[in-house]
Amino acid sequence: MPSNAILQKNVFRDDFNGIFAAMRLCKDICVFLEGKGIGCSVENVGAFEVISTCLESGQTRAVLPVEIKARDISEAETQQLEMQKTISVLTVRDGSFPLIITEDRWIVQNDMMKKRLLSHLEIFFPIYARNCEVKRIDKSTVAAFLKANHSYGDAACRYRYGLFVKRHTGHLAATAEAGLYSPGTLVAVATFSNARKWVKGDKIIRSYEWTRYASLPEIRVTGGMGKLLETFIQDVRPDDIMSYADLEWSEGSVYGQLGFTLEGKKGPVTFMVDDEWRRFPVKPGMTTSKGADEKPGVRALEVDGAADEDGKASRGIFQNFGSRKYRLKLTEYDQAYDELKKLLPSRPKTADAKFLTKS
Repeated sequence: MPSNAILQKNVFRDDFNGIFAAMRLCKDICVFLEGKGIGCSVENVGAFEVISTCLESGQTRAVLPVEIKARDISEAETQQLEMQKTISVLTVRDGSFPLIITEDRWIVQNDMMKKRLLSHLEIFFPIYARNCEVKRIDKSTVAAFLKANHSYGDAACRYRYGLFVKRHTGHLAATAEAGLYSPGTLVAVATFSNARKWVKGDKIIRSYEWTRYASLPEIRVTGGMGKLLETFIQDVRPDDIMSYADLEWSEGSVYGQLGFTLEGKKGPVTFMVDDEWRRFPVKPGMTTSKGADEKPGVRALEVDGAADEDGKASRGIFQNFGSRKYRLKLTEYDQAYDELKKLLPSRPKTADAKFLTKS
């Protein structure tokens, strides 16, 4: 994979004094980039250190390392608000959303995060949806793929689709000859819920949630989300599809490109991070270790010195940015679908119709 990042001397200082300094995590990321021959610099932006890399195009790409260090909900809320300020500054400065790397993700999903980091720096392998085919896949295949390539892993769903490489064309044809992403390779998945139904006038509306989408982090599938979405629409013919964009990862602009409209926003979620770096949502009444949660390993809100029944202490508390809710309304199906087709790549109807399930 060619690097689009300019090789430069890495610059790192030990004298940052931001209240949410992440020097250890910052150094780990810089060492990784240096090992890949990618230069970077580190600067204070607000209460955080920010890693910046200059691409060959002249663009600056920022990485925001965030350590899990809040000891109570108030500190977690303060950290989240300061992150928002820093992200706003970086987005205006660079013209792009920074990559947020939290300490728990870097430790637990290290391979995935390193590949996401390289992709953020325009170091990825391109694959085009027109050279792929969509197939229905089974539960175990989806679960394994999402565990490896999605921040939150698998989720309950009814419909599971996979995007498989069918061929490579043009300058990418040599890729197949080298055995990389050969035909039949699963490169992305999408899952959808069962129907939620309600009555509108004299019609029953069937609404579905797009619960998960993930691709291999080291590739970029141009048109992949659209092709998977179109297959689901052709197979199930929904009246309505909704989904959420996790603001820890993106602003959700891709949904607008697919014809969705912004419907609302869900507030930030506060998580306990346990000794194994697992996240558990904080729930009302969590004031002591015994009142924390029924899930094993969840910690009390007072994390200093707190321990659960097995004596393991918590890492800390983290609050994310919430999510944006998007909806694709297809109630007047034929008209809306004709408009949607203009935004989506054309494709033949899926060949594995015997596996389709109608609601």
